[in-house]
Amino acid sequence: MSGDAHVRICEHLRGRFPWVTRPAMESFFGLLKSECFHGEQFASIDDLERQVKEYIHYYNHERIKIKLKGLSPVEYRNQSLKAA
Repeated sequence: MSGDAHVRICEHLRGRFPWVTRPAMESFFGLLKSECFHGEQFASIDDLERQVKEYIHYYNHERIKIKLKGLSPVEYRNQSLKAA
């Protein structure tokens, strides 16, 4: 992903989600590139889009975070909602 595309996506998301900060987006894009794109070649834009969607699902539903008490982000949020 080129730097210009990266900045445009960050600006677009910040417009839709004002609480999204550039450092948070930079961190996510760094992980996305290193864990999803590095060394990969995609046959089409559709393949790239499918891979990004799969990674986002993994990132939110399956990836365990120590900061979140060993839960995925979705599990942690659901646990917090149940406690409220």
